[in-house]
Amino acid sequence: MSNPIEYLKGVGPLRADMLKKELQIFTFEDLLYYFPFKHIDKTKISPIAAVVPSMDFVQVRGRLISMEVIGEKRSRRLVAYLRDGSGMIELTWFQGINWVQKILHVGIDYVAFGRVSFFLGKPQLSHPEIETLKESNESGKSFLEPIYSVTEKLKARGLNGKAIGKLLYQLFLVLEEKEIPENLPAFIIQQDKLSSKWLALQQIHFPQNQQQYESAVRRLKFEELFLSQLRWSMMRAARHRFMKGILFSKVGSTFNNFFHQYLPFPLTNAQKRVLKEIRQDMGSGTQMNRLLQGDVGSGKTIVALMTMLIAIDNGYQSCIMAPTEILANQHFDQFSSLLSSLDIEVALLTGSTKAAERKAILKKLQEGEIKILVGTHALIEDVVQFKSLGLAVVDEQHKFGVAQRAKLWKKNIIPPHMLVMTATPIPRTLAMTAYGDLDYSAIDELPPGRTPVTTVHRLDDARPQVMDFIKSEIVKGRQIYFIFPLIEESEKLQYEDLMRGYENVKAWFPEPQYWISMVHGRMPADQKEINMQRFVKGETHIMVSTTVIEVGVNVPNATVMIIESSEKFGLSQLHQLRGRVGRGSEKSYCILLTANNIGKDAKERISIMCKSTDGFKIAEKDLELRGPGDIQGTRQSGALNFRLADIAQDREILEKAKKIADQLLISDPDLNHPAHASLKHHLQSENSGTVWGKIS
Repeated sequence: MSNPIEYLKGVGPLRADMLKKELQIFTFEDLLYYFPFKHIDKTKISPIAAVVPSMDFVQVRGRLISMEVIGEKRSRRLVAYLRDGSGMIELTWFQGINWVQKILHVGIDYVAFGRVSFFLGKPQLSHPEIETLKESNESGKSFLEPIYSVTEKLKARGLNGKAIGKLLYQLFLVLEEKEIPENLPAFIIQQDKLSSKWLALQQIHFPQNQQQYESAVRRLKFEELFLSQLRWSMMRAARHRFMKGILFSKVGSTFNNFFHQYLPFPLTNAQKRVLKEIRQDMGSGTQMNRLLQGDVGSGKTIVALMTMLIAIDNGYQSCIMAPTEILANQHFDQFSSLLSSLDIEVALLTGSTKAAERKAILKKLQEGEIKILVGTHALIEDVVQFKSLGLAVVDEQHKFGVAQRAKLWKKNIIPPHMLVMTATPIPRTLAMTAYGDLDYSAIDELPPGRTPVTTVHRLDDARPQVMDFIKSEIVKGRQIYFIFPLIEESEKLQYEDLMRGYENVKAWFPEPQYWISMVHGRMPADQKEINMQRFVKGETHIMVSTTVIEVGVNVPNATVMIIESSEKFGLSQLHQLRGRVGRGSEKSYCILLTANNIGKDAKERISIMCKSTDGFKIAEKDLELRGPGDIQGTRQSGALNFRLADIAQDREILEKAKKIADQLLISDPDLNHPAHASLKHHLQSENSGTVWGKIS
């Protein structure tokens, strides 16, 4: 399996070099796991006259009657014609022309296969796979022939999808079953009626029928997801068993006093459930490492604060790290207000903290006078030392890298309990795969009294009516957001687009009748803060911004959000932005402005936004539409690098894999049973898991 790919018959040094560069195939094993993206019944030959536009791929057989190069330089192409008894079809190559000319000869009979298109009513095959009748009969066809994805460079050197299939056929001639060890315990294979690994690998490439292929895919997907869940479960179980944590043995007077006398509103059942889970963690003697997710406005912050009060009752300090100064300031103001009647010192430490104040905070922190420290990245600097840090909360955790969060672990001899929070709803399937080493809580219930935001879609043609509506809201004393898309490829373009948008908004809302704030990524931090605060204090009517507004702005008086070019945003981001309005008691609106003509996917995203305000449903749909992609933010765990499994489509297999993995570890946490020997050996040989495996 570890043999270099050049040692396989039919490869050689030149082809090996191409396979390594283009497909990262270096060994026999790499080739074995280079799966086809589809299968086609290539035992069927269509008469050329029977080829119609409704067909996708077709295979025809006939004599090559002509071949010539047409055009020059970039427009150069090779055109050939193949004729059978019923008609004629055009074959065209735009690349690898010299190569194709060498291997094709007029007057010889060929079999050609490819995707069919029509030009002026006549069928064409562009870059078809083509071989002589003799080669076709010797190629070892299965009933369903695999189609492999290849690059244009490989096609130009004769390594098309068909050639990859021939190499795999050759590979199975030299491989033996004993060289493909079985990773799964026998009882799992039997109870779930799974194919053996050897059979599954054969049948995913060369199945004799559709049932065989589906059985192979199911087996290999299950193995991927099962091994992934087993790794996460072992990591989580090891932390519970061996990771010593600070014992918070009591819920004392500070917590109870706040809960009974100063809590400004009753907790929802979801908040109570999450607090109970957190209390159990912190009272277990092992370190808590919990992911708390909840939609915008679900009340995560009050849960975090009450968790901090438990830390105080047990003689420990707490900190909360936020990604922006605005959000840190908001937390500080909220905590200070809620705890004003209690003897608890709360401090704020950010990049803007003045030197003298900073020095005083650091001294009080080391002496234990400050019980709760709120801050930004400034918290993880080495000079920030606590007397006894017992709890670290990370807000909007996807905005931080794992290395940054890891620095909070080092702020106490025994690592503090970790609570990482996100307002970006994570689909359950994604949480199981990308955050499987963390314990998981969700606040899936909004506090009573929150008025749902009405979301509408308007085309650019309707802009005048939208602007009239905004003016009517401003007359009522309300405030407005205008959000422009972030163009990551070009900061300059983003800035120019925003400035153009800003001038357009000013044209509709001229000063001094209307006052406008603007924030964007290129603005100095102090200027951004001033402009934000003007809007927060109600000194400006309109905030024009890029997506920097997404996190941490709480302006209850803002009732309308206009999202310009909303077709350019992902679903989760649109939902996050919408969460900036509807934070007060007044009726709020989110208006999705788009170009007059938008694509099918964009229409679907906009439609979902208009129909639903449930962040969890939206996140699940986003996962289906976009795939896992970068939804997991900066975690970079490698947990989603599956060859076959798709966590959006294979939820049922994932759920089953997790259940079986958890049951297996309950009975044999160290995989010491003889029946689990091959599984344990596989996990050890893979050396899976990274230095960040335990980090929140």
